[in-house]
Amino acid sequence: MESIKVTINGREIIAEKGQTILQIAENNGIEIPTLCYIDEVKAYGACGLCVVEAENTPKLLRACSSVAFDGMVVKTDTPRVRQARKIALELLLSDHTGDCKGPCSLNCPAGTDCQGYVKLIAEGKFKEAVELVKDRVPLPASIGRVCPHPCETACRRQLVEEPISIAFLKSFAADKDLQSGDKFMPEVAEPSGKTVGIIGGGPAGLTAAYFLAVKGHKVTVYDAMPKMGGMLRYGIPQYRLPKEILDMEISSVAELGVEMKNNVKVGTDITLDEIRSKHDAVIVAVGAWTSSSMGVTGEELDGVFGGIDFLRSVALGQPVDIGKRVAVIGGGNTAMDACRTTVRLNADEVYVIYRRTRAEMPAEKVEIDEAEEEGVVYKFLCNPTEIIGDNGKVKAVKLQKMELGEPDAGGRRRPVPVEGAFETIELDSVIMAIGQKINIGGFEQLELTNRGNISADTSTFRTSMDGVFAVGDATNRGASIAIEAIGEAQKASEVVDGYLNGENVGYKKPYFVEKTVTAEDLADREKCSRAKMPQRSPEERKHDFIEVNLGFTAEQAMNEAKRCLQCGCHDFHECKLIRYANQYDVQPERFFGEKHNCPKEQKLVSIERDQNKCILCNLCVRVCDEEVGKGILGLVGRGFTTVIKPEFDSPDVAAYCKDCQKCVNACPTGALKSL
Repeated sequence: MESIKVTINGREIIAEKGQTILQIAENNGIEIPTLCYIDEVKAYGACGLCVVEAENTPKLLRACSSVAFDGMVVKTDTPRVRQARKIALELLLSDHTGDCKGPCSLNCPAGTDCQGYVKLIAEGKFKEAVELVKDRVPLPASIGRVCPHPCETACRRQLVEEPISIAFLKSFAADKDLQSGDKFMPEVAEPSGKTVGIIGGGPAGLTAAYFLAVKGHKVTVYDAMPKMGGMLRYGIPQYRLPKEILDMEISSVAELGVEMKNNVKVGTDITLDEIRSKHDAVIVAVGAWTSSSMGVTGEELDGVFGGIDFLRSVALGQPVDIGKRVAVIGGGNTAMDACRTTVRLNADEVYVIYRRTRAEMPAEKVEIDEAEEEGVVYKFLCNPTEIIGDNGKVKAVKLQKMELGEPDAGGRRRPVPVEGAFETIELDSVIMAIGQKINIGGFEQLELTNRGNISADTSTFRTSMDGVFAVGDATNRGASIAIEAIGEAQKASEVVDGYLNGENVGYKKPYFVEKTVTAEDLADREKCSRAKMPQRSPEERKHDFIEVNLGFTAEQAMNEAKRCLQCGCHDFHECKLIRYANQYDVQPERFFGEKHNCPKEQKLVSIERDQNKCILCNLCVRVCDEEVGKGILGLVGRGFTTVIKPEFDSPDVAAYCKDCQKCVNACPTGALKSL
């Protein structure tokens, strides 16, 4: 065979005469993207992604069909080529409708593959489910118990009846794994020789430690408290999160080689500069441990506690004299934790005072309901104007009656005072659970936001100090939910790993195809109620700190998981289209217009076709015709209305398709699925 000399991206290659540019590139490990080409069939050139630039050739060439010649000089990644590919992808995606990932996963701040682990639980593959969860969340048994589960807020099953119990399924699988005697542990890379210091042993710090240790870095976590866990230990009561569970999960992080140093407070026991001098990179994940104040008269009285301060004292076993009559100010989950804790400390009268109505409370509904079951009394549309004292001790609280006015910037109706309407309640103590903020002591060198939090770049997590990164409640917007901090820490671990390897790349939110689904679209689904979490009775549980929830049985968990609609694409991890879309930073909305809206077909008996995902690459048609020799599939229609249809002349055709499946394997976008 005659040889030719071709130069691709400055690399001189000896190739066979008659080969295309794409064939030569593939044979020499040079990737040229394509969606419509495989070796088994003739070149078609439909997708337009394989374009390249050739010297002395004015137009771009399609590498799949352009035969190379001796002395040819080709460039595969010029700005002109990238722009052409970007436009080709955007045109394809402008009429590509589907779900790359389920809305549950997209709404999880940590990007957990909720759909994936729920499916594994449905199949009884509990260990595999935990392995998938730990790809994003290293503390699943703990987080599954306490997370306010934004994944469930987005779950489409609620369009049928109720969302999947995604969070409890996570803790179920994680509990099984911890109890198995053979818990999942990730494979750790070879030692990198780099060290990372992490300040703060809460959910963010432990997450960063886990993922950086897995990457082979030596990690040391410094924490001011006696034990690791942060707010999971000192802000979440035992009846919601048993600390024995948290301890087991923290020990799994330590087993990766992470060194944990407790009772080390920055600014007192060690300085930020000292930690920085010991490590190649530092992550600040100190959380927000200071309770916010309301600024009302009487806050300085004995018997007034901050919500986080109160919960921390109880967790540390320190005596807290709250008396018998307690009011908790606030409507969030911290307020619920505080009021339910006071019940367990034998308070006779416990009030929750909230300036809006029950419907506006940001706390989880289940927490609100369970507190009420335990005897907590809600006083809605009330706002403290004064805490009244006697000899320096709380005696009562004066409440201003409120009514809802116009919506505020967040869309909630703003509470406004009712003139002259007041109420006074006699009390022994007041717990203010209205928010929390960072104590900046020890970190004054870092640039702060106008809210007093550490300023960290939202892409790179860098602070104003070189080599120092920051994540979680101490940064930018301030305190949020634990899964938010975990998500940030996981992303930051990728960035810090790159930094340690000499790269300066920030985190970029990936592009996904999403679609809108209505209740009407799911009207044919059989209704199946959400599994109810078994619980201890209110009368029993309110007298102790033993866990309230009893957990799912394996049968309950598997049945609950089977309710999942499996919204995300079955082919997501193999899909070339989405991989290229993220490589080329697509913006398909630039080509907004009419889209196909075709029902899924199952006429092939063993194969499902979703025309909404089809890009008309014609691979399935060509494979069936050229490789298999059957010609069962074909293009039907002209122009925009063109679709791919099967032909069925006999049952033998369907039977053959069941065993063949080559069209499914060839499809680059998940438009075909084996049943």
